[in-house]
Amino acid sequence: MKTLLLVDGSSYLYRAFHALPDLRNRNNEPTGAIYGVLNMLRRLHKDYQAHYSACVFDAKGKTFRDDLYAEYKAHRPPMPGDLAAQIAPLHECISAMGWPMLIVEGVEADDVIGTLAKQAVLENMHCVISTGDKDIAQLVNPQVTLINTMSNETLDEAAVLAKFGVTPARMLDYLALVGDTVDNIPGVEKVGPKTAVKWLTQYGTLDNLIIHANEIGGAVGENLRAALDWLSRSRELLAIKCDVVLPVALHDLGLQPQDTVKLAELYERLDFKTWLREIRQNVGSGSGNPRVIGDAPSATGYPAVDADRQSSDRVSADYRTILTQSQLDEWIARIHAAPLVSLDTETTGLDPMQSQLVGISFSIAPHQAAYLPLTHRYAGVPPQLGVDLVLDKLRPWLEDPTRSKVGQNLKYDKHILANHDITLNGIVHDTLLQSYVLESHRPHDMDNLALRHLGAKTIGYDEITGKGAGRIGFDQVDIERAAQYAAEDADITLQLHQHLYPEIAKDAKLDYIYRALEMPVLDILFEMERNGVLLDLRLLEIQSRELGEKMLALEGQAHAIAGQPFNLNSPRQIQEILFNQLKLPVIKKTPGGTPSTDEDVLQQLAPDYPLAKILLEYRGLAKLKSTYTDKLPRMVDAATGRVHTNYAQAVAVTGRLASNEPNLQNIPVRTAEGRRIREAFIASPGHRIISADYSQIELRIMAHISQDAGLLKAFAAGEDIHRATAAEVFGAALEAVNNEQRRYAKIINFGLIYGMSEFGLASQLGIERSAARAYMDRYFARYPGVANYMQRTREAARENGYVETVFGRRLWLPEINSSNGNRRQGAERAAINAPMQGTAADIIKLAMIAVHGWLAKTGLRSKLIMQVHDELVLEVPDDEIETVKDELPRLMGGAATLDVPLLVEVGVGPNWEQAH
Repeated sequence: MKTLLLVDGSSYLYRAFHALPDLRNRNNEPTGAIYGVLNMLRRLHKDYQAHYSACVFDAKGKTFRDDLYAEYKAHRPPMPGDLAAQIAPLHECISAMGWPMLIVEGVEADDVIGTLAKQAVLENMHCVISTGDKDIAQLVNPQVTLINTMSNETLDEAAVLAKFGVTPARMLDYLALVGDTVDNIPGVEKVGPKTAVKWLTQYGTLDNLIIHANEIGGAVGENLRAALDWLSRSRELLAIKCDVVLPVALHDLGLQPQDTVKLAELYERLDFKTWLREIRQNVGSGSGNPRVIGDAPSATGYPAVDADRQSSDRVSADYRTILTQSQLDEWIARIHAAPLVSLDTETTGLDPMQSQLVGISFSIAPHQAAYLPLTHRYAGVPPQLGVDLVLDKLRPWLEDPTRSKVGQNLKYDKHILANHDITLNGIVHDTLLQSYVLESHRPHDMDNLALRHLGAKTIGYDEITGKGAGRIGFDQVDIERAAQYAAEDADITLQLHQHLYPEIAKDAKLDYIYRALEMPVLDILFEMERNGVLLDLRLLEIQSRELGEKMLALEGQAHAIAGQPFNLNSPRQIQEILFNQLKLPVIKKTPGGTPSTDEDVLQQLAPDYPLAKILLEYRGLAKLKSTYTDKLPRMVDAATGRVHTNYAQAVAVTGRLASNEPNLQNIPVRTAEGRRIREAFIASPGHRIISADYSQIELRIMAHISQDAGLLKAFAAGEDIHRATAAEVFGAALEAVNNEQRRYAKIINFGLIYGMSEFGLASQLGIERSAARAYMDRYFARYPGVANYMQRTREAARENGYVETVFGRRLWLPEINSSNGNRRQGAERAAINAPMQGTAADIIKLAMIAVHGWLAKTGLRSKLIMQVHDELVLEVPDDEIETVKDELPRLMGGAATLDVPLLVEVGVGPNWEQAH
């Protein structure tokens, strides 16, 4: 029996778009949906050796169903722009692959599929339909089968009955009863799958159910009777049309030879490197047209990306498990002989200061890797080499700075080994940082990187440990399974390095960012995290109690104004009090249509309504208490007595570091209570805290980048830049500027470098938009270089898709050419500020390197303990205070050479607040 293979292209297009990561090519064009659909097509022709096939898509415009029901699909949102942009190149690729493609106006893809399926049955063919749409289950019969490549599900007649509770012959009746919310087709109100199955089981068909509708009791019976006039229309809308006039005959749907030249051009443009390599290898070897390369499904059933590569590579990969001393000795010899070794640790948890080793993996060449299990524990676990024995043997190599190592986020592995008293040296490359330097706006986890750059679907952590309450620790994973996962991690990391680093090395500016900034900072951050910060726990306890008392007092005031008690932590109760009882004006609504009580709303209400002001103050205190005074003491490491934050190096697109667990960068400093929290960050006995902070660094960078003569002159003269701006904008002498004018100028200065609009500026200053516009016009008239910089930057961003820092870091802006006006304008504002924020981030990293290097060279005992925004914080012995205090301005001020001086303010105190 011959086979007809039909693919519901429209269904898979949407599913691939939402299921896969945001893949993009070098031109920042979206490619994820294309990759997903093509990969699925590649897999299908391997699994089903079809005689005839077609990929079917919906046509643009209305269909006959829109004429039947004006509200058909009325609530469906418009197609996302990033999805619409992929349709044309996808169609080109499908045609070049040799797939017949059908798009028929006036009907949907389902109807074309139904018509072809019916023709196949009449010609005694077997028809396989690849779809994720449950509506098509009505077509299933002994000759028609559905498959879903996303879930690895096959639906024949028995499987349809098992899944839906009705036979394929009754699927249309079932669908009519439950309706289709996606297409806006109502069913019977409050009738779900269980009720529909119950009725059809009892009455056999929808028509018979309608005849006996009066027998159905209760509210659901009333709903059924209310829907009787609609049900025939519902069934008509949901029925797949199987008599569409098609532009081709079934026998015209034979697979055509691939157009390898066209396909190679498309894969080159789309950056589908693995598939492009396949084509070139096959053509080069004279093997002819590589019609289909088979794909293996991922663990989720969806053939992620290039799953054929995943399947074949895993079969050919040489992954070993080290369980004996002779095997260990052999691999130690191999890693000593290798010029570069990929290293990865498996651990008991994610906390870098607390977690212990479970195993170590190495890769010495692509597809050659080994896993060394150490502390797996489960029933029947094979004997493992002892941790002490293994680490003693590995210590010389691990600690040797001349033995080059690469890894994915090696700062974490460095911590884990430090927990076992080993100092990991020789870190020369890190794929996390390579990805970050190349594409700061993209995900940098290994699974995404492998998918994006190698076309490989890796084994996911959840696949081997499970999820949620059923998750097991890695030490409980079967060693054989763990070895596949861990060895693959090391192998993929090495392959990623071989792919990513050449891209960096060919660009001198990117190579500088990677080698001179990011890689040295990795080791410095490790030390800072290890150093930690001492806390005054008694002071935090006092502050927590005081905050609680202030919150109680505010609660009493709020109850008095409301005239009744209510929960100040309940948005619903606040909404009731503010808008239903006190009748305050509704500023905005939630997506559900109810009045919003968020912070922005309360900020707008606070000047005129005391209760809103009290609620804001209460929320601010509650956040301080829960996030800091209550939580920080619980985060102190029992072994060190200190709190150890984690500095994420590859998160912020601007290059700034991100602090978490705890977040030391978000401690508020605008309120007295917030500043008091910093008093709890103290120096140990015999030491002081020194804070060194760049002054107005982003404005100084703006002067350098824009080369505006007025700004350059003001900074060169050492003038107060906000007072100087006020003098220019208000046309006053410098000494005549008052405090209010200086405040306005400060808001203007910082607002404009963040791309603030006249609306935003008016809101910040509390003035009319026309007045804000006048201030902006005056500012740009006095500082024309700034206006020119902004225009140049917007244009460069639109042309390149990114902007650069002074040092060449690329700051990507995916929405810069978006068809969505709000997103595009947001990207333009980011383009203006990103070079300044990014350059400031680069400078503080250079400062860290300079300060750390000076401390190491001089042998001083002072330590870097925090980096927050434009500030470095050190813990300094009393006898080194004057030396460090005098040297920091020189080191930090000389970290970069700009056309304006870098001013560094240094403070000393027993705690962070007094030093700042």
